[in-house]
Amino acid sequence: MYTFDSDRITSLFTIDKPIIQAGMIWASGWRLASAVSNAGGLGLLGSGSMYPEVLKENIRKCREATGKPFGVNVPLLYPNIEEHIQTIIDEKVPVVFTSAGNPKTYTSRLKQHGIKVVHVVSSSKFALKAQDAGCDAVVAEGFEAGGHNGREETTSFVLIPAVCNAVNIPVIAAGGIATGRQMLAAMVLGASGVQIGSRFVASNEASSHISFKQAVLEAGEGDTILALKQHTPVRLLKNAFFEKVKQAESQCMPVEELAALLGRGRAKKGMFEGDMQEGELEIGQVSALIHTILPAAEIVQEIWDEYCSLSQHPPK
Repeated sequence: MYTFDSDRITSLFTIDKPIIQAGMIWASGWRLASAVSNAGGLGLLGSGSMYPEVLKENIRKCREATGKPFGVNVPLLYPNIEEHIQTIIDEKVPVVFTSAGNPKTYTSRLKQHGIKVVHVVSSSKFALKAQDAGCDAVVAEGFEAGGHNGREETTSFVLIPAVCNAVNIPVIAAGGIATGRQMLAAMVLGASGVQIGSRFVASNEASSHISFKQAVLEAGEGDTILALKQHTPVRLLKNAFFEKVKQAESQCMPVEELAALLGRGRAKKGMFEGDMQEGELEIGQVSALIHTILPAAEIVQEIWDEYCSLSQHPPK
């Protein structure tokens, strides 16, 4: 029987199950994060789509809804990043996941306040930089993942062992994971836990629009594509907006014009307001395996039960 090292993650975050719910924009509010934490995983708030006051409100409501640890995902390129960091410190959030930027910028400051810091990476090179910056763990996020992605286009099956071989800190696998079988595969490759995003979009508690959730259920293989590679790479569900992006990229449109095409509020229009044609619909390849909308606690338990049955891991 294979021996797994999930204790590195469960002890780091003081959780029961090494399952982290990704802090996704327009999906991961306090209802979803608290539900996952109450189910024994680690729920994350998605601060990238929150104004500072909204983040503060979500942190406080999350704390009211669960007595268990939760965290905040912070995209380091967010315009109000300084206010977000100070809010997280003032509100004594125990865990922060950072992404899309230099981990050295805020890691030491957060750790001075007793906050556990994890950085999302798309290569072993960036994993080493995160380790050198003092991060407590890294998320190795493969090319399959939804939302903003690395330019390297390295798949999870290659990235996870590469990062595990490169660093000494715990590695959390992400990208293309929605089932217990996929979790088991990630753990065999050396991960100490998993971060799951797309599966939790199709949950009752996700703040995403029901039309977007339904589109996730209807997605098949090949229905998502990594787009805007010259701007900021992002995996999108195909729709009318994606076709405009595809045409623009085929014509080698300058980055400035691509940014203008993207405009402001495109992701909110699609994922939160439900415009399935002109909105930006960020979801992972694993959407092809998602067929039900369930309570978040059931999703956590379903993944965990399948993982335990296949790995002979004692259930919790």
